[in-house]
Amino acid sequence: MFLVGRNEAKLAALERRLAEVSDSGDAPIAGRLAADLDDLEGNADRVQAGIDALGGLDIVLVAHGELGSQLATEHDYRSAEAIFRTNFLSPVSLLVPIANFFEAQGHGRIMVVSSVAGERGRPRNYTYGSAKGALTLYLQGLRSRLWSRGIEIHTIKLGPVVTPMTHGHPKNRLFAEAPEVADQLVALLGRRGGEHYVPRYWRPIMAIVRLLPEPLFQRFSFLAGR
Repeated sequence: MFLVGRNEAKLAALERRLAEVSDSGDAPIAGRLAADLDDLEGNADRVQAGIDALGGLDIVLVAHGELGSQLATEHDYRSAEAIFRTNFLSPVSLLVPIANFFEAQGHGRIMVVSSVAGERGRPRNYTYGSAKGALTLYLQGLRSRLWSRGIEIHTIKLGPVVTPMTHGHPKNRLFAEAPEVADQLVALLGRRGGEHYVPRYWRPIMAIVRLLPEPLFQRFSFLAGR
């Protein structure tokens, strides 16, 4: 594996943990790189660094995002732009070189974490949801472009998870735990590409949410409220 993340200390801790659980006692790591993925211009070079360190590429997981403050994005364009940069433009700046490499190679798997928030605009998070919805749509097009080359592209429509990103947010029964989500992501790598709800119970929930007429949707405060 080649690990990329914002925090060097957390990357080093992950490498140590992988070494602990490895049969050989060595972490299966070809390299790691601490980077700010909002630096869009540098992301193609970061992808190439991973390819060089690994001697190729088989599977890519793109799993980063930022909820931000909805209220801030409503009053300050720069805040809104930052949410789109992190949640849409940053993944796209990685996917362009990754997709081109896999297309030339003729095989590969791409797994990208999007969000159920991208399925319906809600007052509490419509800026974040719009960015994730754009990412989901982008992946639909990319999947259709590359299917004939045998490239499997997985869009993960993730529900809320108990992680540092949701720290301070009120929790309910719909929040999943990170280990549960991780197990489902690994299992999905053995399936064909497509759109997957994680956890699975979000599929019927979002089917109803998507189909509600807007005047009716707006009457339900738990959906259309702040």
